[in-house]
Amino acid sequence: MAPSIPLTPVDSPAPRPRKPEWLKVKAPGSPGYQRLKTLMRELKLHTVCEEAHCPNIGECWHYGTATFMILGDVCTRACAYCAVAHGRPATLDLAEPARVADAVATMELQYVVITSVDRDDLKDGGASIFAETIRRIRQQIPSCRVEVLIPDFQGNEAALHTVLDAGPDVLNHNTETVPRLYRMVRSGGRYPRTMELLDRSRRYAPAIPTKSGVMVGLGEEKDEIVQTFRDLREVGCSILTVGQYLRPSVDHAPMTRYYHPDEFRELKEIALDLGFVHVESGPLVRSSYHAHEQTESYDAAAGAARSPSGSAAL
Repeated sequence: MAPSIPLTPVDSPAPRPRKPEWLKVKAPGSPGYQRLKTLMRELKLHTVCEEAHCPNIGECWHYGTATFMILGDVCTRACAYCAVAHGRPATLDLAEPARVADAVATMELQYVVITSVDRDDLKDGGASIFAETIRRIRQQIPSCRVEVLIPDFQGNEAALHTVLDAGPDVLNHNTETVPRLYRMVRSGGRYPRTMELLDRSRRYAPAIPTKSGVMVGLGEEKDEIVQTFRDLREVGCSILTVGQYLRPSVDHAPMTRYYHPDEFRELKEIALDLGFVHVESGPLVRSSYHAHEQTESYDAAAGAARSPSGSAAL
């Protein structure tokens, strides 16, 4: 009898790298988290916290903060890094802005972030719904500050003006990655278009600070990251977030490596030296993480710049 030969799987996947300690978080489940989850279901609202598998959902929801995702939960783009479902969106829900405002009022929020899926099927990309949501929140809770994290509206300048005319406190549009990786990572996005949007916002509504976010761990080089920071400062971006890319599934863009917390601290120092007013940089940082603190930091710097002895350049 011929000796048996052990069988080896031909295409066995490589083991996933173990998460470092600094990326481990407690599973959500506090009373505050459960209350907010129940409210979202009752009002038939979506949050990017859930749809994007945000690692900070337990912390943020425990303290009663969330990032509302309007325009449905199906995106017209299929970006390689994103966990949000893509395909053909449902019919536009014109009552959604009122429900978001109701949720903000119920939670007695003083700071709220509104984002959305991409809606390339709509003529204005959903800008009118962003604007109506801002207005509804202002009507119900005048003291609440509103940050919007918007898509690129396919470069539609009129759509951008529609959002800015509604008077958000912060205009956020994420850069996500360095120019070289855009084609692989950000389907439908264009790096020059992102810079153009932030520049247009700064010029059209200079009193509204602009903000952007960058992920690391997709294969970028340090000099590419720094150049992206410089590009953002060139178009007047004042607030920056830098966080670790975490691969949602094996079907998404591969993660090349984990950045150490010391590397995030170094990137923060580089960005501050380039002139950003506030930089949030860390493994678990996401665009809306501690958003109210970012804006408060900007306000403090803006106040210093307006004072006779202030020298901050915003």
